[in-house]
Amino acid sequence: MTVLDALDVPVVGAPMAGGVSSPLLLAAVSDAGGLGMLAAGYRTPEQMATDLVHARGLTDRPFGVNLFVPRPVDRARHEQAVAVYREALAHDAARLGVEPGTPSWGDTDHWADKVLLVETFRPAVVSCTFGVPDRETVGRWQAVGCEVHVTVTSVQEAAVAEAAGADVLVLQGQEAGGHRASHDPEAEPAAIDHLGLLETVGPTTSLPLVAAGGVTTRGDVRRAQDAGAAAVQVGTALLLATESGASRTYRAALRDPSLTERVTTRAFSGRVAGALRNRFVDRFAPLAPPAFPVLDQVSRPVRTAAAAAGDVHGIHVWAGSGWRACQDRPAGEIVRELAP
Repeated sequence: MTVLDALDVPVVGAPMAGGVSSPLLLAAVSDAGGLGMLAAGYRTPEQMATDLVHARGLTDRPFGVNLFVPRPVDRARHEQAVAVYREALAHDAARLGVEPGTPSWGDTDHWADKVLLVETFRPAVVSCTFGVPDRETVGRWQAVGCEVHVTVTSVQEAAVAEAAGADVLVLQGQEAGGHRASHDPEAEPAAIDHLGLLETVGPTTSLPLVAAGGVTTRGDVRRAQDAGAAAVQVGTALLLATESGASRTYRAALRDPSLTERVTTRAFSGRVAGALRNRFVDRFAPLAPPAFPVLDQVSRPVRTAAAAAGDVHGIHVWAGSGWRACQDRPAGEIVRELAP
């Protein structure tokens, strides 16, 4: 038995970092019978703790928190390319009255502190993206009652996660919005959708599987379950929800008639991500080295200023393949209507 077995609706709210997966959105998803998730990536330990306290005050239903597993960046190999990218951003930054960020090559996401916070707050689920925590860390979380979910994009990654003691595998297909969760940040993710992953990973494991990527309708949920998924994970479908923390400019971009194409690109952060194509993609994708999270640090002040200015062509517009199905209404209604 896992937390997934107790859900009234087999839906996990994708942990969308950068403020989209707010405690309000988490509570709405959990109260509707799904599993709400906090995104701790990019948050300081203090912010993560505040979010966990807030979430506890909003719902008595199970919920989870997602952490980025740190991956080392080859500074010697990428530092010059990052400098070129930063210089290219200077014109846009000046126009917006800011400067590009300064790269930091160490662990800026406070992994060790966040591992301890999970042990302290004991959410029902802790999920991990971009890699697999070591077996000792997994065991520490499980010892305090946390279920461990690991996002994977291939049979090989699934095997590593299972060997580390994961309780559940989240299979992220190419249709997903935002960052691809591939464990090697420099690799080009396999072009396989979530149904393909269910077909290839399913026979190799006895762990429960969550299908992620492009799920926006009840039919999508039913097809994933028929293919062996215990639940689905949805993110893009919730971007315009009342409780979403998506900015006004992000929301406008998802409806903008000039943004008609979804691509996968390293332009914003150095990691491959699903986003709507805009001028930022066209200008900076050719310059972007695979240096996450360093490139994200460099471009973030510019993107933040563009969002404040209402410039849909200066921000990242993370979006899955079903972005046109986004609905501006309460998240609880969206989740309940996904129940097969």
